Formats: sequence, structure tokens, C-alpha cells
Amino acid sequence: MKYTVTWKPEAHRRLTELWTDAPDRAAISAATNEIDKRLGSNPLDEGESRDAGRRILLVSPLGVFFTVRDADRLVEVIVVWRYPLRD
Repeated sequence: MKYTVTWKPEAHRRLTELWTDAPDRAAISAATNEIDKRLGSNPLDEGESRDAGRRILLVSPLGVFFTVRDADRLVEVIVVWRYPLRD
């Protein structure tokens, strides 16, 4: 059963900034699509749990914190950031 994935307005604004400033916009777009796909499928099996009911997921070059409301089949991305790629 699918989950609906939403992005908090602050996270969506930050994602837009990251994409606008990125020298590799395709990588940001691909990571965003993969995050949405994975969280929409089975979010409780993605990433690792953190405090306050949050989870963390890394899909290079992005990281996100998200919450899951399993009863509502709803995932909310609350924070997004770009992390540096290692050589």
C-alpha cells in the first residue's frame, strides 16, 4: 500500500535553493525523485530512526529528516540538506 509523501514548506523552499545553486541539478533532481519513491513505498524500512519520531534518509547528495503517520499512510519531509560527496 502506498504512502502520500509531502514536504513541509520550509523543506520545499530549501530544496528549491539547493537545486537552484547546484552545479549538478540532475543529481539533486534524481535524489529527490528517489527519496519520494522510497518514502512513498515503505518509509518505515527506509533510513534510520531518530528522536521525536523522526527518521533520517540519505540519498546522495541529499539528506532528509522525515516523519511517518502510518495510520494515515502519510510521510512528511521536514528538513532537507546537501552533504558533500567524498572522493
